[in-house]
Amino acid sequence: MQAIILAAGMGKRLGDFTRENTKCMIRVHSRTLIERMLDQLCEVNLRRIILVIGYKGENVRRLVGDNFRGTPVIYVENPIYDKTNNIYSLYLAREYLTQDDTLLLESDLIFSPGILRKLLDNPYPNLTVVAKYQSWMDGTVVTLDKDNNILNFIPKKAFRYSEKERYYKTVNIYKFSATFSAGKYVPFLEAYCRALGNNEYYEQVLRVISLLDNPHLKALPLAGEKWYEIDDVQDLHNAEALFAAEDDAPALYGQRYGGYWRFPEMTDFCYLVNPYFPSEKLLEEMESNFRILLTAYPSGMEVNAQLAARFTGIRPAQMVAGNGAAELIRAFLLHNNVRTGIVLPTFDEYPNRLPADNCVVYRPANKDFTYTTADLVAHFDNSDIRQLILINPDNPSGHLLSEDDLLELVAWSRRRGIRLLVDESFADFAAPPRRYTLFRTDFLAANPHLIVVKSISKSYGVPGLRLGFLASGDAELIQTLRREVSIWNINSFAEFFMQIFVKHQDAYEQACRRFVRERERFYAALQGVSYLRVIPSSANYFLCEITARYTARELCCHLLHRHNILIKDCSAKTGSEHIRIAIRNEADNMSLTTALLELNI
Repeated sequence: MQAIILAAGMGKRLGDFTRENTKCMIRVHSRTLIERMLDQLCEVNLRRIILVIGYKGENVRRLVGDNFRGTPVIYVENPIYDKTNNIYSLYLAREYLTQDDTLLLESDLIFSPGILRKLLDNPYPNLTVVAKYQSWMDGTVVTLDKDNNILNFIPKKAFRYSEKERYYKTVNIYKFSATFSAGKYVPFLEAYCRALGNNEYYEQVLRVISLLDNPHLKALPLAGEKWYEIDDVQDLHNAEALFAAEDDAPALYGQRYGGYWRFPEMTDFCYLVNPYFPSEKLLEEMESNFRILLTAYPSGMEVNAQLAARFTGIRPAQMVAGNGAAELIRAFLLHNNVRTGIVLPTFDEYPNRLPADNCVVYRPANKDFTYTTADLVAHFDNSDIRQLILINPDNPSGHLLSEDDLLELVAWSRRRGIRLLVDESFADFAAPPRRYTLFRTDFLAANPHLIVVKSISKSYGVPGLRLGFLASGDAELIQTLRREVSIWNINSFAEFFMQIFVKHQDAYEQACRRFVRERERFYAALQGVSYLRVIPSSANYFLCEITARYTARELCCHLLHRHNILIKDCSAKTGSEHIRIAIRNEADNMSLTTALLELNI
């Protein structure tokens, strides 16, 4: 068995990273792609490795040499790499293809070592490694029958997103027998180059072969093994997260602040959403209007304030709609950078928007981070704060002040002449007897010192829309904030969601009731994890104290590395070993419970 690696391309989309080097010389966590690939190939005891080089090929020669860890390396040079595509690079190595069974790889890949072993252990001689197609992928896709025979290589002109569930993406790792190469692939390769030129892709030849009555070519679908093709800088960053060392991976994913749809094998228990909403009916309505929403301008601030007010049942003059609650929090604190009371631990967006010396902090003196209005008043009554910020239910603890307690706090802050900002982004997840809202027209009008914030992303399960509300009876404040944000700060999809939500209100209420039941079930299941103390919550997450065996960082690393589960390390927030677990649907929650129980052992 031998390997042929195609490494002649220029990698222009990587910009400065390939200005002086070919793509395979890019480093992921201090090691070049070509060294990683050669290390893995040497583990499977190959007779030789053929490297097809072109752009900056001398750098590859200098790094790799003529022998890599005892395996001979032969070079084939593509002198017209800037005028040809990979079909010509393989054409130049065609004689080697016919001399031995071959692993064919492209040099811009990073992949788990188990993929090569899986490929070699499979007895079928001619295999194309494939992975389930995802929308962020680009390149060759195929369709398979139930026996993994390749039915067709789908050209770009024939690609249909409506059929994407049938598609598999080629990983650009192949196994060919010498018989297949000599009898089918090389003759077709030569004929294709003569007929259509050298600026094509070698997969086109496989497409032709797949149309034969007996192509002798099957696919080897992956089952979650990691791999990534690096074509641009975004690919490089994704690969760095995917292939980070166990101890580093959670931090690298955390720095992304989302975008986890690019990693479909990972389950995100870090970011907080509603697992049972939006409903299928609402999604269907959004999808049916996709074209017009994508191509049409959204309305301006005034119209969106009217929609947001209808959404919450208050007056438009009391409302600002934002590109997520984060935009409104920033705008508010930019104009209200005054001495501020904050309850810690909390959502970092609030303290991070204020100078540390402008914050007066209250930390509950108990292990569940609970408090009452009396506790807050006793702490802040003699301070010089001008405003108080409260998340209710709190984040990350899930602690909820009762309605009577909160109304008492509103009255106290009014008497003291300070603003009170209440963030009720998680309030809809409270059990019905304790669920309430301050989005009340008359109450806001009577308490103009009160500001109420709500993130629609979290409660309604639509974080991609970036939608949040801020309400107040202070007309001057509302006008100031409207001037601060862009007139088109809300996109058409978010506007349409506000427009149609009233039709789906009942489904939302059902989703919230279903969520409460699942939270209770999940809480009971987590009691079996011996090293966790789960703090009761009125929100869509649990703050858990780690009582034995692991640190928070270790547990996060183990879950991500062994189970592809991402949770949040809250130890920096709380000052001790805590994690926060989002509450997802029952199937996902059971998977996490199982993973945590396995770590009991």
